[in-house]
Amino acid sequence: MKIQTLLVITSMALSAGVASAADTAEIWAKNCASCHAKDGSGNTMMGKKSGVGNYTDAKVQAKFTDEEAAKVISEGKEKMKPFKDKLTPEEIKALVAHIRAFKK
Repeated sequence: MKIQTLLVITSMALSAGVASAADTAEIWAKNCASCHAKDGSGNTMMGKKSGVGNYTDAKVQAKFTDEEAAKVISEGKEKMKPFKDKLTPEEIKALVAHIRAFKK
């Protein structure tokens, strides 16, 4: 009985810090899609005005590493505001994976 309880507690603790795909999609929709578009294409008025990249394009994605993407999300860049005070490191990492999933 004690082992089962320990396993449940450990499992809950490990999953608590990981953003689910639904949570990540919600974070993207709330904070990123207005410029980068829901599909990552950058095909929005603000995206076009700001010149954001089309994350569905493999060539665009090849221009940056995961670490560089996480740094931009965290610290901001040019017109993009920083999110280090709004998102956890796990959420930022999940957003990078979300961006990578746009690649066709």
